Amino acid sequence: MLALSEAGALELHKEPTDIAALARDVVRTFASEAALGQVTLSVDASAAVPPVPVDPLRIREVLSNLLANALRHTPAAGSVAVTVAPRSAGGVVVDVRDTGSGMTAEQIEHAFDRFHKGRESQGSGLGLTIARSFVVAHGGEISASSDPGRGTTMSVTLPADTEV
Repeated sequence: MLALSEAGALELHKEPTDIAALARDVVRTFASEAALGQVTLSVDASAAVPPVPVDPLRIREVLSNLLANALRHTPAAGSVAVTVAPRSAGGVVVDVRDTGSGMTAEQIEHAFDRFHKGRESQGSGLGLTIARSFVVAHGGEISASSDPGRGTTMSVTLPADTEV
């Protein structure tokens, strides 16, 4: 999948998608995991979010990866908040904010690199690389910002016109 995406050969099945509804659905799938970890999980989606032509399966995978990472790195009594809002230039932006351990500037610089893992990570080091490849295949962008010890925000921007 990653190789196809990086080669520009990943086939996307785009359809007008309500990203706010998709985000709410993904958040619901993580509700019990959040409750078990005693983490508050919320979603705030503007009613003004326009439908965006995306492959909903791929974008669901992106959001699922970001939520799984956020929950993994957020301690009990912490929170993970998903915000979906329209962009002034068209399209949408989805932010996944956590109150977890955060990342250093060096960790952010390499967060989307293949096989890069944080010290505490138990994953393969491919999740964010795959997420980035899916977002880029849609003509979008993904970025990270963080304050070590206070949390991380992962931002996904999807344009209204995703022809690339």
